[in-house]
Amino acid sequence: MRLALVLLTLPLFAQTYDLAVANGRVLDPATNLDAIRHVGIRDGKIAAVSATPLAARTTIDAKGLVVAPGFIDLHSHGQTPENYRFKARDGVTTALELEVGVHPVAAWYAQREGRALINYGATSGDIPARIAVMHDSGTLLPRDRAVERAATPDEFREILDRVARGLDDGAPGIGLGIAYLPHESRAEVLSLFRLAATRKRPLFVHMRNGGPIEPGVIDALQEVLADAAATGASVHVVHITSMGLRETALCLEMIQGARARGLDITTEAYPYTAGMTDLASAIFADGWQARQGGIGFNDLQWALTGERLNADSFARYRKQGGFAAIHSIPEEIVRLALSHPLVMLASDGVLDEGKGHPRAAGTFARVLGRYVREQHSLTLMDALRKMTLMPADRLALKTKGRLAVGADADLAIFDPARVTDRATFENPAQYSDGIAYVLVNGTLVVNRGELVPGVAPGRGVLR
Repeated sequence: MRLALVLLTLPLFAQTYDLAVANGRVLDPATNLDAIRHVGIRDGKIAAVSATPLAARTTIDAKGLVVAPGFIDLHSHGQTPENYRFKARDGVTTALELEVGVHPVAAWYAQREGRALINYGATSGDIPARIAVMHDSGTLLPRDRAVERAATPDEFREILDRVARGLDDGAPGIGLGIAYLPHESRAEVLSLFRLAATRKRPLFVHMRNGGPIEPGVIDALQEVLADAAATGASVHVVHITSMGLRETALCLEMIQGARARGLDITTEAYPYTAGMTDLASAIFADGWQARQGGIGFNDLQWALTGERLNADSFARYRKQGGFAAIHSIPEEIVRLALSHPLVMLASDGVLDEGKGHPRAAGTFARVLGRYVREQHSLTLMDALRKMTLMPADRLALKTKGRLAVGADADLAIFDPARVTDRATFENPAQYSDGIAYVLVNGTLVVNRGELVPGVAPGRGVLR
């Protein structure tokens, strides 16, 4: 009798899940699945994708909603609880600081372990290592010593050693912000590429120059491609539109050609016509107007107040330091990049006490609402591929960016007829709308469009 009872109850136990997502339109870019399915989750993993209903302790009825892998943001400077909340409401389940990176890596990860709403991660950064070694007063970006002079040979050896130690601690790559370090030599950049190639980790590169004025974005991209060819390093070029401006099509042609000849080069863009960076940084050294495509003071918008700048306010705020939006990217260039098959989506976002760029809060919903539903610039599946599978593959994350058995239960569940961004340049701290549920490692962090209090299921992304 006991044996019979065990045999009868085992199948029931095996088919009971912690949580089931029922009746949703499941889209998986890895397999091109687009069908009504039921998703079973157990122990933080996707355990079933079924055409028939599943028994679970908790069930979410996703009828009329899209069920997709959680969005992966490769370029998220905002690595704080405030920023994680806005990311979750935008469907992001993994937010990574890969362009600038961090130093020291181990301490940065330890600060977030067991405390993060979503998954997190960061590269071993050249910029923060230089700030530490050269005793620069900057925080996210250098402001003085690392900007005003070159590193000595001894300093660079220590910088390189610190970046390597970050890789030893599990950083998924190297962050390289060449544009913010005007005295960083081409030999130093090549050394960092060589380190990345030796350790088989990608570099995430803010190129040396942008815009059409030579030496501009074409020269800068040629440096990256040449160093990749010389070393065999894998490279991800950040925010191609704000660097390329009207040269973006040519940049994408160069990247596509390099890939066709065996180089591992990828790139990204955000769905806005304005960038943002620190006004005190090297980006705004003399001649910035021409380098940014011929814009002027009035094309800059001070993040703290929303005001457009003039010569006087520019000089005052540059001395003070702080973020300014740069309205320089043509709308047709945004559409070109978002629709290009090689371009991933990433926000380059950061909010600080509600101030910053709207991309920190609305990037992914904006693509789904404005560029998929309203403008038909790309299909829903293609947009999801750029948000999930492509960034996961860039980092060789085999259990993320997919909606399949064995993958991490990171899910974004949204209404395709209603999803939209609400963040603006004047008021960027506004949650996206139409994203009903978000799960991180099987735990609900957004439930019926509202943040779930008191949960911290995020885990560090390490190599």
